[in-house]
Amino acid sequence: MEIVGTGFLARNLRPLADSYPDTVALAAGVSWASGTSAADFAREAELLRRTARRCAAEGLRLMFFSTAATGMYGLAEGPGREDGPVTPCTPYGAHKLALEGLLRDTGADHLILRLGHLVGPDQPEHQLLPTLLRQLREGTIRIQRGAARDLIDVTDVVTVVDRLLALDLRAETVNVASGAAIPVEEIVDHLQHSLGLAAERVYQYAGRQHDISIEKLRALVPQVERMGFGPDYYRRILDNFTAGTGTRV
Repeated sequence: MEIVGTGFLARNLRPLADSYPDTVALAAGVSWASGTSAADFAREAELLRRTARRCAAEGLRLMFFSTAATGMYGLAEGPGREDGPVTPCTPYGAHKLALEGLLRDTGADHLILRLGHLVGPDQPEHQLLPTLLRQLREGTIRIQRGAARDLIDVTDVVTVVDRLLALDLRAETVNVASGAAIPVEEIVDHLQHSLGLAAERVYQYAGRQHDISIEKLRALVPQVERMGFGPDYYRRILDNFTAGTGTRV
Protein backbone atom coordinates (compact mmCIF):
# COMPACT_ATOMS: atom_id res chain seq x y z
CA MET A 1 0.00 0.00 0.00
CA GLU A 2 1.28 3.42 -0.91
CA ILE A 3 0.86 5.88 1.97
CA VAL A 4 0.60 9.54 1.03
CA GLY A 5 1.50 11.66 4.04
CA THR A 6 3.95 11.74 6.92
CA GLY A 7 1.77 12.74 9.86
CA PHE A 8 0.19 10.95 12.81
CA LEU A 9 -2.17 8.67 10.89
CA ALA A 10 0.30 8.02 8.08
CA ARG A 11 2.96 6.89 10.57
CA ASN A 12 0.56 4.51 12.24
CA LEU A 13 -0.41 3.00 8.89
CA ARG A 14 3.17 1.99 8.09
CA PRO A 15 2.75 -1.64 9.30
CA LEU A 16 0.37 -2.09 6.34
CA ALA A 17 2.77 -0.62 3.78
CA ASP A 18 3.78 -4.03 2.41
CA SER A 19 0.15 -5.14 1.97
CA TYR A 20 -2.54 -4.17 -0.54
CA PRO A 21 -0.35 -3.06 -3.47
CA ASP A 22 -3.48 -1.95 -5.36
CA THR A 23 -4.32 0.70 -2.75
CA VAL A 24 -3.21 4.28 -2.11
CA ALA A 25 -3.94 5.63 1.39
CA LEU A 26 -4.34 9.41 1.35
CA ALA A 27 -3.33 10.22 4.93
CA ALA A 28 -2.44 13.86 4.39
CA GLY A 29 -4.34 17.10 4.49
CA VAL A 30 -6.39 19.04 7.02
CA SER A 31 -6.56 17.49 10.50
CA TRP A 32 -7.58 20.60 12.44
CA ALA A 33 -11.32 21.04 12.80
CA SER A 34 -11.10 24.71 13.76
CA GLY A 35 -9.12 27.68 12.59
CA THR A 36 -8.36 26.20 9.18
CA SER A 37 -7.95 28.56 6.25
CA ALA A 38 -9.52 28.40 2.82
CA ALA A 39 -6.00 27.95 1.44
CA ASP A 40 -5.55 24.77 3.52
CA PHE A 41 -8.86 23.42 2.27
CA ALA A 42 -7.91 24.23 -1.32
CA ARG A 43 -4.54 22.47 -1.01
CA GLU A 44 -6.18 19.31 0.33
CA ALA A 45 -8.79 19.37 -2.45
CA GLU A 46 -6.08 19.67 -5.09
CA LEU A 47 -4.07 16.83 -3.52
CA LEU A 48 -7.14 14.60 -3.51
CA ARG A 49 -8.04 15.51 -7.09
CA ARG A 50 -4.50 14.82 -8.32
CA THR A 51 -4.17 11.54 -6.42
CA ALA A 52 -7.61 10.31 -7.51
CA ARG A 53 -6.83 11.00 -11.16
CA ARG A 54 -3.62 9.00 -10.87
CA CYS A 55 -5.44 6.13 -9.18
CA ALA A 56 -8.10 6.11 -11.90
CA ALA A 57 -5.44 6.08 -14.63
CA GLU A 58 -3.43 3.29 -12.98
CA GLY A 59 -6.34 1.16 -11.80
CA LEU A 60 -5.63 1.71 -8.11
CA ARG A 61 -8.05 2.04 -5.20
CA LEU A 62 -7.87 5.27 -3.19
CA MET A 63 -8.61 5.17 0.54
CA PHE A 64 -9.68 8.60 1.77
CA PHE A 65 -10.00 9.56 5.43
CA SER A 66 -12.99 11.78 6.12
CA THR A 67 -14.58 12.64 9.47
CA ALA A 68 -17.44 11.27 11.57
CA ALA A 69 -16.95 14.00 14.16
CA THR A 70 -19.26 16.84 15.16
CA GLY A 71 -18.62 18.85 12.02
CA MET A 72 -20.13 16.06 9.91
CA TYR A 73 -22.87 14.54 12.09
CA GLY A 74 -23.54 17.20 14.73
CA LEU A 75 -26.98 18.03 13.29
CA ALA A 76 -28.03 14.43 12.70
CA GLU A 77 -31.23 13.13 14.27
CA GLY A 78 -30.14 9.92 15.94
CA PRO A 79 -26.78 8.24 15.36
CA GLY A 80 -24.88 9.53 12.31
CA ARG A 81 -25.09 6.94 9.54
CA GLU A 82 -23.20 6.56 6.29
CA ASP A 83 -26.37 6.01 4.25
CA GLY A 84 -28.38 8.94 5.60
CA PRO A 85 -28.55 12.60 4.60
CA VAL A 86 -25.78 14.69 6.09
CA THR A 87 -25.93 18.38 6.99
CA PRO A 88 -22.47 19.51 8.13
CA CYS A 89 -22.45 22.07 10.91
CA THR A 90 -18.88 23.42 10.59
CA PRO A 91 -16.69 24.55 7.69
CA TYR A 92 -14.44 21.55 8.38
CA GLY A 93 -17.36 19.12 8.11
CA ALA A 94 -18.62 20.78 4.94
CA HIS A 95 -15.12 20.60 3.48
CA LYS A 96 -14.74 16.88 4.18
CA LEU A 97 -18.19 16.09 2.78
CA ALA A 98 -17.38 18.07 -0.37
CA LEU A 99 -14.15 16.09 -0.77
CA GLU A 100 -16.11 12.84 -0.55
CA GLY A 101 -18.24 14.05 -3.46
CA LEU A 102 -15.18 15.17 -5.39
CA LEU A 103 -13.65 11.71 -5.01
CA ARG A 104 -16.78 9.95 -6.21
CA ASP A 105 -16.96 12.22 -9.25
CA THR A 106 -13.43 11.31 -10.36
CA GLY A 107 -14.50 7.74 -11.12
CA ALA A 108 -11.57 6.27 -9.20
CA ASP A 109 -12.11 3.09 -7.18
CA HIS A 110 -12.29 4.27 -3.62
CA LEU A 111 -13.02 3.56 0.02
CA ILE A 112 -14.07 6.46 2.28
CA LEU A 113 -13.55 6.08 6.02
CA ARG A 114 -15.23 8.59 8.34
CA LEU A 115 -13.11 8.65 11.49
CA GLY A 116 -13.94 9.43 15.10
CA HIS A 117 -11.40 11.23 17.32
CA LEU A 118 -8.14 9.31 17.06
CA VAL A 119 -6.03 8.86 20.18
CA GLY A 120 -2.43 7.69 20.28
CA PRO A 121 1.18 8.57 21.08
CA ASP A 122 2.78 11.56 19.36
CA GLN A 123 -0.43 12.94 17.91
CA PRO A 124 -0.48 16.62 16.91
CA GLU A 125 -0.55 19.09 19.77
CA HIS A 126 -3.66 20.85 18.43
CA GLN A 127 -5.84 17.74 18.69
CA LEU A 128 -8.21 17.05 21.58
CA LEU A 129 -6.20 14.90 24.00
CA PRO A 130 -2.89 16.83 23.79
CA THR A 131 -4.85 20.06 24.21
CA LEU A 132 -6.67 18.80 27.32
CA LEU A 133 -3.44 17.54 28.88
CA ARG A 134 -1.66 20.82 28.21
CA GLN A 135 -4.48 22.80 29.78
CA LEU A 136 -4.58 20.49 32.80
CA ARG A 137 -0.86 21.03 33.37
CA GLU A 138 -1.36 24.81 33.04
CA GLY A 139 -4.12 24.73 35.66
CA THR A 140 -7.06 25.99 33.59
CA ILE A 141 -9.10 23.82 31.27
CA ARG A 142 -11.70 25.11 28.81
CA ILE A 143 -14.73 22.93 28.20
CA GLN A 144 -17.58 23.29 25.74
CA ARG A 145 -20.67 22.78 27.86
CA GLY A 146 -22.58 19.67 26.76
CA ALA A 147 -19.98 18.58 24.20
CA ALA A 148 -19.13 14.89 23.71
CA ARG A 149 -16.52 13.08 21.64
CA ASP A 150 -16.20 9.54 20.25
CA LEU A 151 -12.61 8.48 20.99
CA ILE A 152 -10.90 5.56 19.24
CA ASP A 153 -7.38 4.22 19.65
CA VAL A 154 -5.33 4.68 16.48
CA THR A 155 -4.03 1.11 16.77
CA ASP A 156 -7.63 -0.13 16.65
CA VAL A 157 -8.19 2.06 13.60
CA VAL A 158 -5.25 0.42 11.84
CA THR A 159 -6.64 -3.04 12.66
CA VAL A 160 -10.02 -2.02 11.25
CA VAL A 161 -8.40 -0.56 8.12
CA ASP A 162 -6.55 -3.84 7.57
CA ARG A 163 -9.79 -5.84 7.80
CA LEU A 164 -11.73 -3.47 5.55
CA LEU A 165 -9.05 -3.45 2.85
CA ALA A 166 -8.96 -7.25 2.91
CA LEU A 167 -12.66 -7.23 1.96
CA ASP A 168 -11.75 -5.43 -1.29
CA LEU A 169 -14.48 -2.85 -0.78
CA ARG A 170 -15.15 -0.38 -3.59
CA ALA A 171 -17.31 2.76 -3.63
CA GLU A 172 -18.14 2.34 0.07
CA THR A 173 -18.27 4.76 2.99
CA VAL A 174 -17.75 3.37 6.51
CA ASN A 175 -17.78 5.03 9.93
CA VAL A 176 -14.72 4.01 11.96
CA ALA A 177 -15.39 4.94 15.58
CA SER A 178 -16.22 3.34 18.92
CA GLY A 179 -19.93 4.17 18.75
CA ALA A 180 -19.88 5.81 22.20
CA ALA A 181 -20.10 9.59 22.59
CA ILE A 182 -18.34 10.49 25.84
CA PRO A 183 -19.07 13.87 27.46
CA VAL A 184 -15.91 15.95 27.48
CA GLU A 185 -16.42 16.59 31.19
CA GLU A 186 -16.14 12.84 31.83
CA ILE A 187 -12.96 12.69 29.75
CA VAL A 188 -11.53 15.49 31.88
CA ASP A 189 -12.70 13.78 35.09
CA HIS A 190 -10.84 10.61 34.12
CA LEU A 191 -7.67 12.45 33.18
CA GLN A 192 -7.67 14.41 36.43
CA HIS A 193 -8.28 11.32 38.53
CA SER A 194 -5.62 9.27 36.73
CA LEU A 195 -2.95 11.95 36.81
CA GLY A 196 -3.77 13.68 40.09
CA LEU A 197 -3.89 17.05 38.37
CA ALA A 198 -6.19 19.83 39.57
CA ALA A 199 -7.41 22.55 37.25
CA GLU A 200 -10.02 25.28 37.17
CA ARG A 201 -12.76 24.59 34.65
CA VAL A 202 -13.86 27.42 32.41
CA TYR A 203 -17.05 26.66 30.52
CA GLN A 204 -17.42 28.04 27.02
CA TYR A 205 -20.33 28.09 24.60
CA ALA A 206 -22.46 24.97 24.36
CA GLY A 207 -20.97 22.18 22.29
CA ARG A 208 -22.78 19.46 20.40
CA GLN A 209 -23.30 15.84 21.31
CA HIS A 210 -23.98 13.14 18.76
CA ASP A 211 -23.59 9.40 18.41
CA ILE A 212 -21.83 7.74 15.49
CA SER A 213 -23.49 4.63 14.14
CA ILE A 214 -21.07 1.70 13.78
CA GLU A 215 -23.72 -0.77 12.69
CA LYS A 216 -22.14 -1.07 9.25
CA LEU A 217 -18.65 -1.42 10.72
CA ARG A 218 -19.78 -4.22 13.03
CA ALA A 219 -21.33 -6.07 10.09
CA LEU A 220 -18.22 -5.74 7.93
CA VAL A 221 -15.64 -6.33 10.67
CA PRO A 222 -17.03 -8.66 13.38
CA GLN A 223 -13.62 -8.49 15.09
CA VAL A 224 -14.55 -5.09 16.54
CA GLU A 225 -16.59 -6.96 19.15
CA ARG A 226 -13.28 -7.95 20.76
CA MET A 227 -11.95 -4.38 20.87
CA GLY A 228 -14.11 -3.45 23.82
CA PHE A 229 -16.08 -0.68 22.12
CA GLY A 230 -18.74 0.69 24.42
CA PRO A 231 -19.28 3.27 27.19
CA ASP A 232 -16.13 2.28 29.13
CA TYR A 233 -13.78 1.86 26.17
CA TYR A 234 -12.48 5.42 26.47
CA ARG A 235 -11.03 4.76 29.94
CA ARG A 236 -8.51 2.24 28.63
CA ILE A 237 -7.37 4.36 25.72
CA LEU A 238 -7.01 7.45 27.92
CA ASP A 239 -4.85 5.46 30.33
CA ASN A 240 -2.75 4.16 27.43
CA PHE A 241 -2.38 7.68 26.07
CA THR A 242 -1.30 9.28 29.33
CA ALA A 243 1.15 6.44 29.98
CA GLY A 244 2.66 7.05 26.57
CA THR A 245 3.10 10.77 27.17
CA GLY A 246 5.24 10.18 30.24
CA THR A 247 2.99 12.51 32.23
CA ARG A 248 3.78 12.60 35.95
CA VAL A 249 1.98 14.17 38.87
